[in-house]
Amino acid sequence: MHAVARFYSGPGAKELFDLLTEKKDDVEATIRAVPGFVAYTLIRTDEGGTSITVCKDKAGTDASIAAARQWIEDNAPDLKVSPPGVSEGDAILQLS
Repeated sequence: MHAVARFYSGPGAKELFDLLTEKKDDVEATIRAVPGFVAYTLIRTDEGGTSITVCKDKAGTDASIAAARQWIEDNAPDLKVSPPGVSEGDAILQLS
C-alpha cells in the first residue's frame, strides 16, 4: 500500500477545511472514486488541516492528489489556497 499526506496551511486553509466539512459527502464520493482507494482521513488543525489517503499503490495516491487539486479548483476557486505540503511513501502498518 502507498500513502500520501497533504498539509494545508496559510491563507485560505481554514476556510478550505470549513468547506470540506460542509461538503464532506461530495469529498467522500470524489475520493472513493480513486483507483485502488483503501482509506481517507481529514484532520482539522490550528493552521488549516491535513488529509491522508491510502491506496493500493502509488498510482492511486497520485490520482488522489490530482482529484484533490481538481476538487479545490472546482469548489473553492476564490479561496486562493496555497499548494499543500506533500509527504508520501509506502505504508508500513495500517490499523483501523
